[in-house]
Amino acid sequence: MNMTWTVWKKTIAIALAVLFAADLALVYQLWQSSREGAAALSAQRDRLKTQAALLKGDVTRGERIRQDLSGEGREYDTFYHTAFLSADSGYSTIEDDLGSIAAKANLRSSGISFKQKELKGRDVTEIDISDTVEGDYPAIIQFINGLERSKNFYLLSNLRLQSATTPGGGIRLQLDLQTYFRT
Repeated sequence: MNMTWTVWKKTIAIALAVLFAADLALVYQLWQSSREGAAALSAQRDRLKTQAALLKGDVTRGERIRQDLSGEGREYDTFYHTAFLSADSGYSTIEDDLGSIAAKANLRSSGISFKQKELKGRDVTEIDISDTVEGDYPAIIQFINGLERSKNFYLLSNLRLQSATTPGGGIRLQLDLQTYFRT
């Protein structure tokens, strides 16, 4: 029994030594991890500080841009309300305007036609305008100049010149315009 007891003691001593060695290995591994972790955390903190400084600069630039754009917003509102006619009175205003420009240029108008197109999400309606006027060349030039100087907003998209069919000759100008109404 003495023999088994000594073997038993030696086995326990060896097992304890192995456990102690494993504990030492784990302590060393934990110490290395914590040392590397501190360095990694420090590097990550430095990266985050740099990123925060860059983001703060971006926010400052964004605020400056927002302040600068406030003037453009007012310009947009002014243009929208002054250049674009109200849909309620727009058609008659355009007819009167084009008629008076043609009369000042001493041209005969064959009539104006309109075609309306809704522009979704834009708060405007596009109006296609077709008009035909007849007269001599200087009057045609005066009419186009009158369109450019009109207080109303017109986009000239197409011009077609032909010889007039009325007695006395002259030129017939067919033009396509666009304008926009506020909705």
